[in-house]
Amino acid sequence: MDVHLVDGTYELFRHFFAVPPSKDVTGQEVGAVRGVLHSVLSMIERGATHIGVATDHVIESFRNDLYPGYKTSVGVAPELLSQFPILEEALEAMGVVVWPMVYYEADDALAAAADKAARDDRVNRVIICTPDKDLSQCVVGTRVVQLDRRREALRDEAGVIAKFGVKPKSIPDYLAVVGDSADGFPGVPGWGPKAASLTLSQYEHLENIPKDWRNWHPSIRSALRLSTSLFDLWTEALLFRTLATLRLDVPVFENVDELCWKGPRSDFEAQCHRLNAADVLSRAGSASRQLS
Repeated sequence: MDVHLVDGTYELFRHFFAVPPSKDVTGQEVGAVRGVLHSVLSMIERGATHIGVATDHVIESFRNDLYPGYKTSVGVAPELLSQFPILEEALEAMGVVVWPMVYYEADDALAAAADKAARDDRVNRVIICTPDKDLSQCVVGTRVVQLDRRREALRDEAGVIAKFGVKPKSIPDYLAVVGDSADGFPGVPGWGPKAASLTLSQYEHLENIPKDWRNWHPSIRSALRLSTSLFDLWTEALLFRTLATLRLDVPVFENVDELCWKGPRSDFEAQCHRLNAADVLSRAGSASRQLS
């Protein structure tokens, strides 16, 4: 079996800006919710059998306690934020396993689920459905891969190296020095992608970089004279790496069989009526009938 792990936060944001507005029977905006439901159903129609969706039920997480500048919900449209609980409820009624994150982030849940699913010998491949560069740290060979569904681009470990110049295990170090504007931390001054990939492809982790530039590997000595800023901001760099490191201890599932889609629950029809989504109900019904 293949296991598909979906970044529900990314999908909701993507559809919010890509599909026309749509109201439910109460006048609540639900266009993005309907878009995500259709998107997940398209995965099922194409053969996905085991699916888990992670969402940021609350945008803020434990990382905000570690670093005040970390991303928050400030500036996010209320019409978008209000759709998170609606999406979670609708997906669960559709029979899809959902992990709504409050203390952790959706990325943590995806990382934990990928790690756990990959340990099951029955799983052929774990497909993490998101273009988010943070999740590249979870890629393992061709067994755990990353899929950008919008661009239909699949990235295995060789793809991660081709894109970032470092192995997946070095991605948190890479983001620590380069920074991640989407998550709200700046990185280390003077460290762009080229410098980071050149250095970390040789040393892999920050602790392995010699503090004396004269001890640097010859291939990077002439290109880099900026590591002093790294050691001047060592505490910050380690903090940024902690922010970029995804947690694997998030409770997700006990057994991968829990992710098997078996069709909608009995309350899904009522959910679709509320969402004015008869087309979603019809597609889910057709997909469910294909199971028997």
